[in-house]
Amino acid sequence: MRNILSPENTFVIVGGGLAAGRAAEALREHGHTGRLVVIGDEPQRPYTRPPLSKGYLLGTEARESLEVHPEDWYAEHDVDLLLDTSVTALDWRARAVEVDGGHRLSYAKLLLATGSSPRRLSVPGADLDNVLYLRRVGDSDRLKAAFTPGARIVVIGAGWIGLETAAAARTAGAQVTVLEHSELPLLKVLGREAAEVFAGLHIDHGVDLRPNVQVERITGTQGRADGVRLADGGHVAADAVVVGIGITPNAHLAQDAGLEVRDGIVTDAHLRTSVPDVYAAGDVANAYHPFLDRHIRVEHWANALHQPYTAARAMLGADAVHDRLPYFYTDQYDLGMEYTGYAEPGGYDRVVFRGDVTERRFIAFWTAGNRVLAGMSVNVWDVMDPIRSLITSRSKVDPALLADPGVPLDQVVS
Repeated sequence: MRNILSPENTFVIVGGGLAAGRAAEALREHGHTGRLVVIGDEPQRPYTRPPLSKGYLLGTEARESLEVHPEDWYAEHDVDLLLDTSVTALDWRARAVEVDGGHRLSYAKLLLATGSSPRRLSVPGADLDNVLYLRRVGDSDRLKAAFTPGARIVVIGAGWIGLETAAAARTAGAQVTVLEHSELPLLKVLGREAAEVFAGLHIDHGVDLRPNVQVERITGTQGRADGVRLADGGHVAADAVVVGIGITPNAHLAQDAGLEVRDGIVTDAHLRTSVPDVYAAGDVANAYHPFLDRHIRVEHWANALHQPYTAARAMLGADAVHDRLPYFYTDQYDLGMEYTGYAEPGGYDRVVFRGDVTERRFIAFWTAGNRVLAGMSVNVWDVMDPIRSLITSRSKVDPALLADPGVPLDQVVS
């Protein structure tokens, strides 16, 4: 095998998404002057993915707006891009990765920002041509082409991707049916009270939302899907089927190399993996969170935006830790939402609402022992900072004051 890079002061980033692009930026900003290589398995330069189910899918954002950096940025910052290239093996003892064709690239430090992949539907007919997933630019292009006025779109799964694509399809004038195995969309993520808000939102916008259903098979002829057969014998006709049943971290490279993998690549708070000089960031990292005092893997944009800065500083020898609270957002129809904190199922004892839930203009707080664990604002803006302060202070709050829109959030502590 030919070694095409010497290890001396060479940093390698594996990945083609936001985390990889930001890591390259952070390494240069924080003083890495050696060779810097980004290896991505897509032909596109590193790009950000949230618009694929939002603005880009809706046609309100151009393709160029997806890119983390414009083309000339990489040359200006002396970053080598190896695009449309897969890393096939990691030899951390020899400090090298192997890429297509058997070439080896040696490194001094390595960052794995390999992201995640959509979980595949495992029923008969799932491999028919117009059964669609969403992860890459081309996937969004195919969805956009399918979302036409009057088209019959069936969405399997009422998580964030399922609901955002359903909203885009309805906005385009398609007929949309959402099939969900749980009683409510996002039930495990938000709990019943907040999940009901999103169920009502989609019903009010004309979505045929069907909870408590099981998909038995995808039906079709001549290699194309024409509907979804349910376990109860029902059948939903479709011109295209969108599958959004979760994602799986792309941790196979690390696992094959013997790194600790448990729902992603396990790291400490510095984003260091279980082997020397290898780090992980973004969707693939199951990182120890100092504030939450547990390992957590966050699949959202903010993690891919911020974790690379911690990883870059740690790679350069700084005592950097990632302790930002999880954050995510969604835009569906006329609803904009932001969420910060962490409230796992069964980990909170009540949800406190402030504002008008029926008008979908409110803040929800997940609390335990009158301490705020997480907060979600719906069509209410500029409140994330005070919500974060309530969470990180661990102060006890008065639920009545917390629910009162007339009381500033910095005055709800009991």
